[in-house]
Order: sequence, then structure tokens, then C-alpha cells
Amino acid sequence: MFMRLSPFACLASVTLALFQMSLAESVEPSADLRAQIDQAVESVYPALVRIHVVSESGRDGRMMKSQGSGSGTIISEDGLVLTNHHVAGRGTRVVCRLSTREEVGAELIGTDVLSDLTVLKLDLTDRTLDTPLAVASFEDSDKVRVGDTVLAMGSPAGLSQSVTLGVVANTAMIPPRQGSFDLEGESVDQLVRWIGHDAVIFPGNSGGPLVNLKGNIVGVNEVGVGSLGGAIPGNLAKRVADEIIAHGKVTRAWIGLNGQPLLKGQRREVKGMLVASVMEGSPAMNAGIEAGDIITSFHGQTLNVTSAEDVPEFNRLVFNAEIGEPLDLVGLRGEEALSWQVTPIEREPKRDRPVELKSWGVTARNFTRVAVLEYRREGRDGVQVHSARPGGPASEAKPSLRAGDTIRKVGEAAVKDVVELQSVTTKLVAGKTSPEPVLVTFDRGNRQYLTVIELGPETPDEQPKLAKKAWLGVSTQVITRELGKALGLGRKKGVRVTEVFSDTSAEKAGIMTGDLLLKLDGSVIQASRREDAEVFENLVRQYPVDAEVELTVVRNGEDLELTVPLQPRPVPPSQYLTYEDENFEFTVRDLAFEDRVSKRLEAKQPGLLIAQVERAGWGALAGLRNGDILLQIDGTTVAGLESFKETMAAIEEKRQERVVFFIKRGIYTAYQELEPNWN
Repeated sequence: MFMRLSPFACLASVTLALFQMSLAESVEPSADLRAQIDQAVESVYPALVRIHVVSESGRDGRMMKSQGSGSGTIISEDGLVLTNHHVAGRGTRVVCRLSTREEVGAELIGTDVLSDLTVLKLDLTDRTLDTPLAVASFEDSDKVRVGDTVLAMGSPAGLSQSVTLGVVANTAMIPPRQGSFDLEGESVDQLVRWIGHDAVIFPGNSGGPLVNLKGNIVGVNEVGVGSLGGAIPGNLAKRVADEIIAHGKVTRAWIGLNGQPLLKGQRREVKGMLVASVMEGSPAMNAGIEAGDIITSFHGQTLNVTSAEDVPEFNRLVFNAEIGEPLDLVGLRGEEALSWQVTPIEREPKRDRPVELKSWGVTARNFTRVAVLEYRREGRDGVQVHSARPGGPASEAKPSLRAGDTIRKVGEAAVKDVVELQSVTTKLVAGKTSPEPVLVTFDRGNRQYLTVIELGPETPDEQPKLAKKAWLGVSTQVITRELGKALGLGRKKGVRVTEVFSDTSAEKAGIMTGDLLLKLDGSVIQASRREDAEVFENLVRQYPVDAEVELTVVRNGEDLELTVPLQPRPVPPSQYLTYEDENFEFTVRDLAFEDRVSKRLEAKQPGLLIAQVERAGWGALAGLRNGDILLQIDGTTVAGLESFKETMAAIEEKRQERVVFFIKRGIYTAYQELEPNWN
């Protein structure tokens, strides 16, 4: 994975790229520099890991699965790996490929959206070698200077580990616009000032280390801005990693104050930071701070915020303050000198993570402190709709639920949060075999609405049972006037046989492809236009299924009379029952006659047709496609729909880590591994 603020090029090959050391032309490094590069590569390269991730994100009323890859660095002998949050922070399944080419599973120790950093722990029981892990070390990133030579290491485009060479261009690089680099509602530039460098990085380099010539980590590569890469400073990365390792998360202070650089007209008169906004009900507001105030001193530290690059430094002072310990602030309101005492509280994420509510067809989330303020809520009670599935119960209601609405009550039961909504829903649908209408109270902006949503198991589609109709066992085309003339039939009407289906009465009676059928039981088959394509089939359908018919046939210019027994028409695909496996998110049905014909399968070919694969589901991630034929599950032949249900129920009960499907696609077969997240 990779974050870039402008279009990027794709990686064509993986090489050790020695990039230009001057603007004029590329030059070969000196022997001394070459030796330093070799030493740095030798120190860190073995500690690189390529990370493959299955992640989930809420969209269209579902938690959609996606696959990605990124980079990371082993930072401890027991297998701790540092990478970016946007690489693995929302991973439901993580596999790391080491420099030794071992593939090792990993679990999430903790993640921090604001700094875009995540710590993973390798499952060392997956290792096949008994050699110690290579470990990389940090160095003080405050010592990095513009012009320093650095190496960017990682796994671009999910390929093998690589190294590129460049120089530091900026030690306090920020996005071109404030708030232009957001992750899950958090503006990473509130905290991070990147080390900008021109060591080329590509998609997949995210999370990999920026390394100095001593072979130590001085940054974690995160973004590309134009032709420059941006790395999170190593000192910040190490602090965050240490706290995640110790506590599983990062705890920060919050006072509810947003600052900005002094206006141009103020910078000659005073030093400090301009208060841009103060959040309602926040510690800063309670202390009496107002927008427009200038803070000159923050708990004894003088401020001088004259550029956007200075704002993250102030935010760090706030974030690192002791929660619950009063802070003394000094400043100005106009020409009046003021002082304030502010007591920080714990900072919450701006957005809660969404959860899928399948019975509703929505993803939903709880309100955070900031979300309450942004949506002008009086309190946190209620559940916010994050996304709604088109055609789902919530979307089909009148009025429908949509993103941003707040569910307040289900029936007479008020819902405080997602857990309560899940509990109420479970009780409502327990034991139900079909959806039932439920009165739901929800807010949209300042307005409160009522709607009725049908919650519960979806009723299986009741396909109308068609009466058995007679069938000849052939496909035909109309003998148009043009075709009749070309075949020497003059103005005769009828149909031409285009296919004789195997093991049918037509085949046994001797009908052949190319036969011209002119009469049925002595009556002319009135078909001479393309729109008469159904005429012959409809004539046959009028007979009993066990009848015999006389056909007048022309074959190679010779007239024939053939007696052909009719048979019941095969059940069309639309009449087959389907079954949706909710765990793996795909739908199957038994093979219909039309499937066997169109896919040229043997008459007794076992298996099921995969009728529908949910977009971004576990089946889709494993490579299943609509129209695949499922032949085996874990080596056992799939006999039919009922046996499939039993097999999948047993897999769910065992919660198998992986399931192997053997499928047929066209003339090819393949094994597909499905690896669900049972949690």
C-alpha cells in the first residue's frame, strides 16, 4: 500500500537504483560512499518484511474486503514489526514475507491512526528456519540534515525487497494544504512533519524504513508528494511504537483548541500562536479561551507559530501533556494580557470504526466526542448510519435510511450505541423465518422521522413451478426467405436444426444438425421471419410430454419422414433453488441442463454452479467468479446442494483457518484457498 498526493508511476523492475547526485547528470558513487551503502544495506535489508493484508472497510452497507501489500521492518528479536496504519492497521488477516523468503503470519499489537503507524507481531511458530531474526535499530532523527544521503527500503508493488538511494530535501515537509492527508477522519499533518527525500518510492513502499548511511532507521516511508517521498521521523515512530508495545494503543491529551500561524499583520507585533477555533464544551472553552486569542506561552514554553510547519509542534505539546494535570497558558486578547488554566482530558478518535448490521443492510458506528459536536447532537445516544446497501431492508424502507442518519429507537426500545442495537436486533429476529416490519425512529439533521423496516431472515424467492412441457431436444433457427432461397427451398417455411442435444429422444430418432424441418404432423411450420424464432418450440409445447410426432425433414436435398418421441423440457436455471453462504459470501445452485450445454460439461458431471460472488467478499478475495463450477471442497466431491450445506455447516462449526475449493473455469481447473475471518 502507498499514500500519494499526486499520480504515481508503476514499478517496472526491482533494482538497486543509484539516483542522481546532482541536478546535471547521474554519477557513480565514490568508493567510500559505495562502501557505506553496502554496510547500510547489510545492516537493515535482512530486517525488511513484505506485508500482505486483507482489510475491511465499510461501504454500501457492508464491510468490504480488500487485499493490499506494503512494507515493514523487524524492530525486535521477538518479531515485532513496524509499519504504517494505512498498510495493516485495519487488517483482518496479515502475512509477512521475510527476507529469508519465509511466509509468516502476524497479529496486530496496536495501531495509531493519527501518526499512521502500526505494530505487528510475527507468529514465529510459522518459521521454517531456526536462524535468529534480523533486527534494525533507530537513530536520532533530529540529527538528519538537508543534503544527507539516505536509502529507502521496502517492497514496491508487492514485489521482493528493494533499495533506492537519494538525499534529504526537507526535514519538516507538510502537505500543500492543511487537512489534505486524512485517514479515517484524522488529519495526519496535525502531528507529522515528514522528512522529504528523493529516494524513489513506489506503491508498496509504505511502512518501509528510511535509512541513513550508518544503517539505522531515521524514518518510516509513508507518502509521495510529486517526485519526493515523505517519511515519518524516526523519533516520532519509535515513541509511538514503544507506547503501542507497552499499552496496545497511544493515549493523547486533548483540550479542544485548534491553532494556526499568526496573521501577517500580527507577526511584527507579537510572538505566539493564533487560536483558530475552540470546541464547544471542551477544556479550552471551559477555561475561557476564545477564537482570536493569541497564546504566547504554553505551560512555560514560549510559542512562535509563523508558518504551517510550526503547527504540528504545538499539537505535540498538547498531545504529550499529562491528562488531568492543569496547564498554565498565557496570551493576549487584543491588547489585554490574559492567563488561563486548562485541564486536558483524553483525546478520542474523531470517528468510530463502523460495524456491519446484516439484518439492516447497513454499516453503523457510535458517536465520538468530536462527531457529537460536528453533527450537532445533544449527546452520544443513538447509532449513526455509516453506509446503506442498495436494495437492503434499510434502503427499501419508506422513508429509507441513508448515511448520516441516526437510529434512535427500534420499536419502543431506545438504542444507546451499536451494542444495544445489535442486542435489540438479535431479540427481534430470533426464531423468525421471514422478515417482520419494525417501527424505527431516526434523526436526519434536526428532523425526527418514523419508518418501517422489515428485519429478519430474507424469504427465499418463490420461483413459480412451471408445468412440464413437451420438448424435442434440439435448437433451431428460422428458415428465412433469404435462407430458403439460398438452400433451394423456394418459398417453403420451417426451421433448421442448429444443435441436437446429447442423450435426447431427437438424437435417438436420428435427427441431425443441419436438418430442415418443414412440417409437424403434416402441418407446415409457419416460420419465415426472424421474429418467428419461438414458433416451432411453442408448437411442440402444445403436445403431451409423452407424445410422438411426425416430422417432414429435408436432408441434403432428400425428403425424409421421421417419428420422434417427445420428452419433458429440462428445468430452466431460473427454477433451481439457490443457497447463499453468508460466511464466504457467495451463492451456489445445482447444475442445470442449460449449464451443462453452454459449458460443455458431461451429463453426469458433479458439482455446483457458483451463481453469484459478492463483491469484496471472502469468496471474491480467494478468486471465485460468477459461473465457476465448484467440484470439490477440501478434496471431497460436491454431490449437490444439500451436501454442500452440510459441508459448509461443518466448516463453520470447526472454524477452519482455511478451506480449499477445487473449481472448473472453462477448460481449466484450479485450487482456491478461502481464509475467512471467523471473528
